[in-house]
Amino acid sequence: MAGGKIFQPSAKIRLTNVSVVRLRKGGKRFEVACYKNKVSEWRSGVEKDIDEVLQIHQVYVNVSKGQVAKTEELRKCFNTEDLDEVIREVLLKGEQQVSDKERLHQLDNLLRDIATVVAEKCVNPDTQQPYTVSMIEKIMADIHYSVNQNRGAKQQALDVIKQIQELNFVPIARAQMRIRLLMPAKDAKRLRERLLELIATVEDEDRDEQYELLALIDPGNYRAITDLLAAEAKGAANIEILSLRDVKDEDTTLD
Repeated sequence: MAGGKIFQPSAKIRLTNVSVVRLRKGGKRFEVACYKNKVSEWRSGVEKDIDEVLQIHQVYVNVSKGQVAKTEELRKCFNTEDLDEVIREVLLKGEQQVSDKERLHQLDNLLRDIATVVAEKCVNPDTQQPYTVSMIEKIMADIHYSVNQNRGAKQQALDVIKQIQELNFVPIARAQMRIRLLMPAKDAKRLRERLLELIATVEDEDRDEQYELLALIDPGNYRAITDLLAAEAKGAANIEILSLRDVKDEDTTLD
């Protein structure tokens, strides 16, 4: 057909920001093309609309080659021809594919996030000075900490702190928060023992008609103390944070 242009239909996908989720089932592989970052949001329930997750509402045996899964393949492997049902199973149970370069980039970001949490929450107990993020990163390398991409930064920060302490690599401890607590003496008499279980160090205590307590606590116990006072003191207690260094937001735990 000289002089004419032959039209060749192509199912190949040329998309940007694509993330492939792959599930092997019944001896075959099935893939869906998604937007990056949307898969985790859908799995966690943050994103409810599946069309916001999918780049194309289709099931493939190979996304990059544009090879669509046949209806008989879906029926044989999933016992259904319902496309939405198959897509949901692939999204839920499949493995998100990432390149080696992207995986390395994600690991580097996660490592820095872990180091940042440790640096924000800990100090050198000998000097009471904080560690920098770069110092924590070097320490993590020195103790050969292996980052787990399937766990959150805050969970792994706890592991890093524990390993540094167990190896006695450098002196490190959770930074403490200084608080002032005021409440009627009758409430303090009833709650004092339970409060002391949540307090690291009592700095000063006044047991007059109005009970006053100055203390150091682990930031992770702040919420437990406020919950106890809210439930038991019925609005008669007041807690004040005197040191804000470790409280940048409402999240006062590492978990």
